[in-house]
Amino acid sequence: MRSLPIPTARSSTSFASYVAPCDLRRVENVSNIFKHQIAKTQFMEPLSNERCAACHPNSTRVTAYEIVQLKPQVPDWNLIERNGVPQIERTYEFPDFKSAIAFTNSVGEVAETEGHHPALLTEWGKVTVTWWTHTISGLHRNDFIMAAKTDAIANQFAT
Repeated sequence: MRSLPIPTARSSTSFASYVAPCDLRRVENVSNIFKHQIAKTQFMEPLSNERCAACHPNSTRVTAYEIVQLKPQVPDWNLIERNGVPQIERTYEFPDFKSAIAFTNSVGEVAETEGHHPALLTEWGKVTVTWWTHTISGLHRNDFIMAAKTDAIANQFAT
């Protein structure tokens, strides 16, 4: 597993290696583009209010621009790459196994409703949730929507 850098207004990191297709190759001043995209996030509808769209093998992956736009709504999620596939992942902590399994089941129910399913690792006192879109072997807007929904579920378990 490899952690991936998160673009910032001060970053000129190209996401072309794991977010394709990516228009960053055509952009001369990446920092200014990122600043513009970050500024737009304050006007976005919360991702947790959105529904997942059906994905097909020809669905497009999120671009670097979209990641910059979406990531602030799921700030505790990590962009990773596992077996060459970009994913987002977060580990939640709980006081016991009973709470962890209840959280896992709640995430499973929402995933089934949305038709988009994560990898879930449930252990004593923690659950690791990993989202990516299998049909495109990468990240789609649905993954960020489901990350936001997962955070909302976790907030219900907060003590």
